[in-house]
Amino acid sequence: MDYNLVILLFSAFSFIFYSISSFYSERMIFEYERWGYKKFRKIIASLQFIAAFGLLIGWYFPLLLIFASAALSVMMITAIFVRIRIKDNVIKILPAILYAILNFIIFYKTLITIL
Repeated sequence: MDYNLVILLFSAFSFIFYSISSFYSERMIFEYERWGYKKFRKIIASLQFIAAFGLLIGWYFPLLLIFASAALSVMMITAIFVRIRIKDNVIKILPAILYAILNFIIFYKTLITIL
């Protein structure tokens, strides 16, 4: 089994689901407001959606995979800092940490295969 593909698919489909729910879910709309990003919800969700598809397409185009995984890593690192700033507990921060790590793994493994 190719664990790189499993990680990629898990991250991509998670972000596709998450980004779509950011458009329609009342809970997600509230969360963006709580984080202080109410005005940027649709932009952030759209970027996550695009990057998630970038992961899927990037499986066949490694350069795209590097950019998509880097973008998601940066978004998740930003999410970690936002959650720390608003004083969320560790349990609420863990998903952002997990996805930052997973996307960094995708980024790093793809980068070293290209170089």
